[in-house]
Amino acid sequence: MNNIKTRFSIKDLENISGIKAHTIRIWEKRYNLFSPERTSGNSRYYDQDSLQKLLNVVLLNNNNYKISKIAAMSDNEIILNSRELALKTDITDDAINSLKIAMYNFDQNLFNQVYAKLLVQKSFPEIFKETFIPLLNFIGLLWQTKTLTPAHEHFISNLITQKIQINTERIPFKQNNDTRVYVLYLPENEIHELGLLYLNYELTLRGNKTIYLGQSVPINNLIDVQNVFNDICFISYFTVEPQESKLMPYFKEINTIIKNTNNTFWAVGHRTQNLEITYPNIKTFSSTVSLLESL
Repeated sequence: MNNIKTRFSIKDLENISGIKAHTIRIWEKRYNLFSPERTSGNSRYYDQDSLQKLLNVVLLNNNNYKISKIAAMSDNEIILNSRELALKTDITDDAINSLKIAMYNFDQNLFNQVYAKLLVQKSFPEIFKETFIPLLNFIGLLWQTKTLTPAHEHFISNLITQKIQINTERIPFKQNNDTRVYVLYLPENEIHELGLLYLNYELTLRGNKTIYLGQSVPINNLIDVQNVFNDICFISYFTVEPQESKLMPYFKEINTIIKNTNNTFWAVGHRTQNLEITYPNIKTFSSTVSLLESL
């Protein structure tokens, strides 16, 4: 937690908001929208309030509010107008921006209202692919630049998790003629399961039999499942674990478990793409979407 930024450079603001640093400087100097502070070494930085304000300004500006008009508003008026707009908008990009605002303000009501508005226009799979995935990619960028606190990530991830679980529960029972069993799990010490949860939803929606083992599963647990079923497709998502140097040994162990069987192993995540995996029963996919496209 102590390694997470609470002070933001103008480059951080550019990364988070998508607005060029040059434009932010113009808004700051010409319209006095932001007032950066200075470190003891006289370096400029922006605080959390400035970041939240910028996200609100971007939302308003993207919806035909002129910067001069926004600059004439008080901070409270900017918040109220952007929140009202967030609830009215039906544009995907603005919905994503609204969810960013909800995340930074820990505003569950705003998240649910934006989600409900999207549901009027789109199916849940469309919302996940067009809105939640870009939002999660944005969160990943913030982790790389250390501009996100764990509390923010847990807050938004848990809300999305709830939506996936609710929609999975609502799927009417049906089973196709495929005898394969899909076993979904995360390796030990891996807890980032949103992509895996959504895969479970999509597979269930298509009438496939799934077994969801969840987070941080020891590799030898796969043997227990294999002793019960004859045609298994194991699916796992690799976000931070195993560490880079341990990935190939992990796949070697997987191959030892599933060789001489009808079973296969699908690894999802961009970390697997540069690996030269030659085991015939192991396939890699760069993302949840690419795996779904192959089904």
